[in-house]
Amino acid sequence: MTWGLSSTILARTADILRFAAHHIEMGAHRLYIYLDDDNQTAFNLLKGHPKVRVQICDAAHWKKLGGRRPFKHQARQTMNATHAYNRGAEVDWLIHMDADEFLVSDQPVSDHLNALGDSQRLARIRPMELLGGSDSAFKAFLPAGKDRRRTVRALYPTFGQHLAGGFLSHVAGKLFVRTGLPDTQIRIHNAFQNDAILPNAIELPDIALAHCHAKSWDAWRAAYAYRLDKGSYRAELKSATKPENGGMTLHDLFTYLEANEGENGLRAFYDEVIGDSPDMRARLQAHGALRIVDLDLDTKVARHFPDAPV
Repeated sequence: MTWGLSSTILARTADILRFAAHHIEMGAHRLYIYLDDDNQTAFNLLKGHPKVRVQICDAAHWKKLGGRRPFKHQARQTMNATHAYNRGAEVDWLIHMDADEFLVSDQPVSDHLNALGDSQRLARIRPMELLGGSDSAFKAFLPAGKDRRRTVRALYPTFGQHLAGGFLSHVAGKLFVRTGLPDTQIRIHNAFQNDAILPNAIELPDIALAHCHAKSWDAWRAAYAYRLDKGSYRAELKSATKPENGGMTLHDLFTYLEANEGENGLRAFYDEVIGDSPDMRARLQAHGALRIVDLDLDTKVARHFPDAPV
């Protein structure tokens, strides 16, 4: 049972190679990587690896896919993921991921997929979220329900009611889709067939999606404005708690903090919700929600891309 991934990436060459090397190490049979800019260094290094199919997303690429380059990066991701899915089948299962997401499993990913019945078409991988300032400490995914709401508010007493599952980014995770399904489109967190969402995704709890959404205060602050305008904190996304119950969208919360408390307000949010600290680890540990995983990415890059610049 072979598996692969697709990813549309705009990142530093070093980060692209870390993402690729990790998943080659994890047993991916094929990586379909779409470079969202003209990164010739990354292109040449990736092209030399037999498990990678790499494409620079220039005007010719978008013309081949049916028109101009989509303005929103979410649209570019879904078009490229669907393109990867519908090309000649080289894998049995395909998952769409971002370059700051890393599959983690104690057993080969293929073993988990092999265990699924022949009729199973979808398998969902839930995320865990990196603590800012650490490269190995993650907050675990909390299953939905009343216990999750209580746990989140206990972990984050000031801001917890505004957080889905205690995460700053998505809790939906990402989806393995069995290849060969006709008329299928891949979205960021779901898949559609004949314009209807594909149902009945089975959960694979022994695989985690290590999401490095905020590597540090500086990294989070540098990405903040873009995310607020166009990314995971944009205005049209829903709130974790209904507004009539006191909930705010992240967009509204951050806008409020900036207007009333400025940089200090954003820093207070970061310290309570994101940043690594002994207190944060103790809180997570008390609720069984601390995970320690050494991704060891640079070692994997040296193994799979020995010609990469240091």
